[in-house]
Amino acid sequence: SEQSTGSDSEVITERSSCSFDTHTDLGPGAAGPVPAAMSSMEEIQVELQCADLWKRFHDIGTEMIITKAGRRMFPAMRVKITGLDPHQQYYIAMDIVPVDNKRYRYVYHSSKWMVAGNADSPVPPRVYIHPDSLASGDTWMRQVVSFDKLKLTNNELDDQGHIILHSMHKYQPRVHVIRKDFSSDLSPTKPVPVGDGVKTFSFPETVFTTVTAYQNQQITRLKIDRNPFAKGFRDSGRNR
Repeated sequence: SEQSTGSDSEVITERSSCSFDTHTDLGPGAAGPVPAAMSSMEEIQVELQCADLWKRFHDIGTEMIITKAGRRMFPAMRVKITGLDPHQQYYIAMDIVPVDNKRYRYVYHSSKWMVAGNADSPVPPRVYIHPDSLASGDTWMRQVVSFDKLKLTNNELDDQGHIILHSMHKYQPRVHVIRKDFSSDLSPTKPVPVGDGVKTFSFPETVFTTVTAYQNQQITRLKIDRNPFAKGFRDSGRNR
């Protein structure tokens, strides 16, 4: 329901150098043949999609809006997974962890984030389990795995399953590949289990600072320019 419509939708996709389709089928054999030796967790690789867009935001200092009702991330976390056992069953999950134990503030005259003190008390743990879970390795490797439905909130009493974060803190998203036989402790309200049946991936360019309103005007402009859901802001107020 939030997809852009109209003649400029193709332009947006082209300009953003990143597809916004929720599911991208990579087609038969797109993930490549998987030899038997590659069935171990050590062979699994996760590649960040839209890495060039993430890097543009990271170079400025990525900010993500959090609200009581929950707000989607832009850019959204999207990954391509290889090296899975095609016949094994896996959960794919994502959590977002603090980068450090600091709280930050934005200094306008220098256009920089500065440490403002110690971090607020920890929030309840939340894990977003991808809705396509549980699925075979073959199924996961045939698609781009998108976390575009995940929402961020600052409501510590949230009961919608959103990821709870503090404003003005720095966070790192993490993607987890969890084998079915190791998923007994997997829960949206518990920390991600650790062990041989779990492999975790993170990407430095996806670190972001949480805000309730954008602090850096360059971030605001880049979000409006590259986010297809911000179409109304580009149409001279027509849809505001």
